[in-house]
Amino acid sequence: MNILELSFLSVALSMDAVAVAICLGLTMSKFSVKKAVIVGLYFGVFQALMPLIGFLMGALFAERITAVDHWIAFGLLCILGIKMIISSRKNEECPSEEASMKLIHMLPLAIATSIDALAAGVSLAFLRTNIIIAILFIGVTAFALSVLGVRIGGLFGAKYKSKAELVGGIALILLALWMLFSGF
Repeated sequence: MNILELSFLSVALSMDAVAVAICLGLTMSKFSVKKAVIVGLYFGVFQALMPLIGFLMGALFAERITAVDHWIAFGLLCILGIKMIISSRKNEECPSEEASMKLIHMLPLAIATSIDALAAGVSLAFLRTNIIIAILFIGVTAFALSVLGVRIGGLFGAKYKSKAELVGGIALILLALWMLFSGF
């Protein structure tokens, strides 16, 4: 996977986290750099950790299924993209109470927004990607975009949440098609 494809994947995987970060920004009575960094750290760490776990799981099976690995990677990324597009069409409301940065509140959000990265990690194993570079890229991208999402939420409101998920879903499907037809 080249740097352009990795950039595309990193941004697409971050869109769930960005959507939630926007919601968290909406609930803050006043923008706080400290809270934005905390949100970014939660999402960045989990967006990096989940692909590593998926990669390790995928590496166990990659040797046995190399004949169909490109189809598996294609299928997983398409499923993730479709899931994000469907999620973008739902009119889920952001919470109305002040955003809490406590572990009990942030951990479920970080896990929920990074489940798709777990499946992407399996795909990365089939693609024989350098996982260290990939997870660093994904984690830093998720961190930066989540911090930005908190700021955007504070400035612009809920109208960008579904657009972020839609763009992320489309990006994952386009990446899957690119990888399938480019012979990754």
